[in-house]
Amino acid sequence: MISFERYSQLQRKDDKEGLHEESKHAVNDPGNVAGPKTGQTVLPFEPLTVTFQDVQYYVNIPQEMKERGYKHKKLQLLSGITGAFRPGVLTALMGVSGAGKTTLMDVLSGRKTSGIIEGDIRIGGYPKVQDTFARVSSYCEQNDIHSPLITVEESVVYSAWLRLPSQIDSKTKDEFVNKVIETIELDRVRDCLVGIPGVNGLSTEQRKRLTIAVELVANPSIIFMDEPTSGLDARAAAIVMRAVKNVVEMGRTVVCTIHQPSIDIFEAFDELILMKTGGHIIYCGPLGQNSMRVVEYFQNISGVPKIKDNYNPATWMLEVTSTSVEVGNGIDFAQIYKGSTLCKENKELVKQLSSPTPGSKDLYFPTRFPQNGLEQFKACLWKQCLSYWRSPAYNLTRIVFMTASSLMFGVLFWQQGKNINNQQDLFSIAGSMYAVIIFFGINNCSTVLPFVSTERTVLYRERFAGMYSSWAYSFAQVLVEIPYLLTLAIIYVIITYPMIGYEWSAYKLFWALYSMFCTLLYFNYLGMLLVSLTPNIQVASIVASSAYTMLNLFAGFIIPKP
Repeated sequence: MISFERYSQLQRKDDKEGLHEESKHAVNDPGNVAGPKTGQTVLPFEPLTVTFQDVQYYVNIPQEMKERGYKHKKLQLLSGITGAFRPGVLTALMGVSGAGKTTLMDVLSGRKTSGIIEGDIRIGGYPKVQDTFARVSSYCEQNDIHSPLITVEESVVYSAWLRLPSQIDSKTKDEFVNKVIETIELDRVRDCLVGIPGVNGLSTEQRKRLTIAVELVANPSIIFMDEPTSGLDARAAAIVMRAVKNVVEMGRTVVCTIHQPSIDIFEAFDELILMKTGGHIIYCGPLGQNSMRVVEYFQNISGVPKIKDNYNPATWMLEVTSTSVEVGNGIDFAQIYKGSTLCKENKELVKQLSSPTPGSKDLYFPTRFPQNGLEQFKACLWKQCLSYWRSPAYNLTRIVFMTASSLMFGVLFWQQGKNINNQQDLFSIAGSMYAVIIFFGINNCSTVLPFVSTERTVLYRERFAGMYSSWAYSFAQVLVEIPYLLTLAIIYVIITYPMIGYEWSAYKLFWALYSMFCTLLYFNYLGMLLVSLTPNIQVASIVASSAYTMLNLFAGFIIPKP
């Protein structure tokens, strides 16, 4: 779904590319050919190193564990984690389920807002400050959360608009957006709608790459990725990892959690941090050619079986370091690692990287967000307008429903406004007004629930990334509904006012339009409020139904009977 203007731009682009191909054959010097090379980036960034020493993480004991007799007050999920992530090095965090690899990445990235974190975490040699760290880092979630009704290119442009510094001009931003789309290999789907996972739009692999592109366009120095290949087949996973390698070649610091990778994907990493249950490190170091370094390390431990020919090193590592192997051989891989030469070398490396380089400065940003409040509002409103315009299942349905229902009410109360001769006639016309308010209001309240609920998960991701404040998003979401609700109010008044036979007066016509418009606004914003206050759409629907029942019961008490 692209506009005519976009189609014309694509045609002009194809013509230019054709002329460029013809001119390339006439140029003998390759240096005269314009265009950035693979691995280069339009915007400069500062390569940063992440170091962490003796990181501990504790959470409160769940009630279930207390009931089972667990006597400690705190549950330790990470135990003495020490290591470093360096620019241009692709690091893998691995371990069995429950080992704490995602927990470690969340602690280092600042995603853990509860519990107790101990230890020293430094960025570029300086102590980590979360507000500034969020401006130079990105986090690619395992679940690919995007607005379904905007295109791939618009998603990347929207992220660049809000996350790049305001000092960068529009032309440079556009060039950088195009470079990111090219690096992540999204050129062929740049004009496709993102869609709903499993229903329409992009494939799972394309969504993964879009997640990377949306974070990469923020020009971060450090990127965290939570299982970027989960749920993908071998071909799709290879495509995603190729995109990740392109990001690493730019000189950025990239960290990925990974779970049971294939041989090709595993050997695409440069370094490995392997963890076991309880949040202990059992290996931290380079993989080596064909994973020889890590294989040699574990094969030198007494009781560990040799790896078979053509066997996946990642699978072999997880098998030989399992809890059952430790118990059977009477060994503790965490203690073996702490006493190894590799651990001492890592501690020395972390100590060196924990000191700021001469002439460097600590991270500092004068404002919390890259853009001011007005730009945040404009960007949010731009995306909301696109989403609303491309959602006929929501807006067109409302218009058709309002038209048909208005005709129905007009027929049911035909010319009742001109025949008010007694108390019963007055009650009939008052009842029609009450029925209209409840009927259209509750319908408007219930139809907005799934639409806002879909965007709420996107809001959580974008807010944590530091793209905008809640006020900017809220004002945009409120304002975008006004033209649609005003259209609905006009349709209702145009149809029902003459059919019911109300008095023709500009004053009364205005008040009829105004009261209906405010009614629709109220119930629509009530639906948004219910979605915001409830954990999911099912609970919000139940609350909305309860409110409808209470309104009917209340009306039964206050409306006098003839």
